[in-house]
Amino acid sequence: MKVTLHQLRIFRVVAELGSIARAAERLHLTPPTLSIQLRQLSEGLGVTLYEVVGRRLRLTGAGEDVLASAQKLDAELRALDQRLAARGGVERGRLRVAAVSTGEYLFPSMLGRFRQKHPGIEASLQIMPRDSLIRRIDQGLDDWYLMSRPPEDRNLTVERVGINPLVMIAAPDHPWTRRKRIDFRAVSNERFVVREPGSGTRLWTEEWLRRFGAELKPALELGSNEAIKQAVRGGHGLAVISLHAVRLELEAGLLALPRVPHFPAPVWWHRVQRAGAAISPAARAFGSQLDEELPQLDEDLRTLLQRHRQPWSTKA
Repeated sequence: MKVTLHQLRIFRVVAELGSIARAAERLHLTPPTLSIQLRQLSEGLGVTLYEVVGRRLRLTGAGEDVLASAQKLDAELRALDQRLAARGGVERGRLRVAAVSTGEYLFPSMLGRFRQKHPGIEASLQIMPRDSLIRRIDQGLDDWYLMSRPPEDRNLTVERVGINPLVMIAAPDHPWTRRKRIDFRAVSNERFVVREPGSGTRLWTEEWLRRFGAELKPALELGSNEAIKQAVRGGHGLAVISLHAVRLELEAGLLALPRVPHFPAPVWWHRVQRAGAAISPAARAFGSQLDEELPQLDEDLRTLLQRHRQPWSTKA
């Protein structure tokens, strides 16, 4: 059996993403290069690893076995890297952080400041939808996971680290911005713009509507917070979104916060890790930076809500 670590890593990424093209982008290689490596891996093992169904790859039984071993090997190598980094102290090593989509509005700048303080640490940040983040948790790919709704059916260590208020946004001329009371008829007849199934804001929208005995019937389903904001500004309906995502638009008067029961929703950021996972010095240092920076950001968000007469409360 002639197999290399490089081939196993390529196969693992291709299998996890379900696409050679996406894996090539992730690995900064060309699709033909990946195809050659996968063919050589298959020939070296003497088995067929996958078949192409439509535009996605479907693993064979042998492919599933190889993927499981490749993931275990990757986890062991990362654990070795952490142990070696611990011997060298915080100024060397690797930090891997993954966050849900709303994290794009605050965590890149935090990580940039972290890199300036610790230039010897190789740090990376992945931003993705909640469902994709949960898959990364299952695979144990990162040191920290930052999200608002950690899954309850996993063995995880979860710490609350900062507020992430969810607000209802509307175009400034939307009728709800002038209403003093929202009743069932208004809610059941309103149009809502939502993220993809499984997203935290969509789950909260569904839960909020159920309080009124109404069911979510999306007017638009969009794949990013920026698209959500543009759709709301364009008059396509209301949306639930993190306050982090609309700070600039609220200040500029491009979006408004209607007075709606149960909003702003008392949602929190959580720092998540697989239970029992080792914490490297680099991960510990970044965790400390979160603890230092998030309280001031929390205060800024509370002040913004006060200006819009929607004070933060832990009751929804």
